[in-house]
Amino acid sequence: MADHRPCTARNETPLERADRNFGELLQELRVTQTGVQILFAFLLSLAFTQRFPDLDTVQRVTYVTTLLLSVLAAALFTAPAALHRFLFQQGAKPRIVQVSSRLASVGMAVLVLAFTGSVLLVVDVTIGRAGGIAAGAATLCVCLGLWWLLPRLVRRADRAEPPQHRTTIRPPSAVRTGPSHRELSTRRR
Repeated sequence: MADHRPCTARNETPLERADRNFGELLQELRVTQTGVQILFAFLLSLAFTQRFPDLDTVQRVTYVTTLLLSVLAAALFTAPAALHRFLFQQGAKPRIVQVSSRLASVGMAVLVLAFTGSVLLVVDVTIGRAGGIAAGAATLCVCLGLWWLLPRLVRRADRAEPPQHRTTIRPPSAVRTGPSHRELSTRRR
């Protein structure tokens, strides 16, 4: 019976909350999965190019490492679907959401490394080792800044804001709307 009591500001039960959270997580995974698939396809095709045999040892190690990282990221991002499928209708939705969220977080960390490695490899082959290292480091910094630092700064700013200034979500019935444009036009006449 406790699972049917409203538990959040959205007035939803724990099961409704788990359903909503899993839906939101799946939307996030759809976005990241596309990027991983494109990166993986690009990396696979590199091995069949004419210039591939000319890669030196460092470039080959970077290539293989990056390819394996992209496979790992793809596996981490698809694992929530497999987990859900295996535990479907077994009352495990809150646990599925919790584990899937962790898988997605680890997948993002692995994806940062795969992005970094792929940029390092391409720039190393086209411009040189120093340029590749600089571009890889810049990629790492940008991804860490946007995916790790920015969310923490937003959370910190939200916590620092006084409660009376925070944006609250009110149900549609609690929102008071003013007169419509038509009502204002009628009043002016």
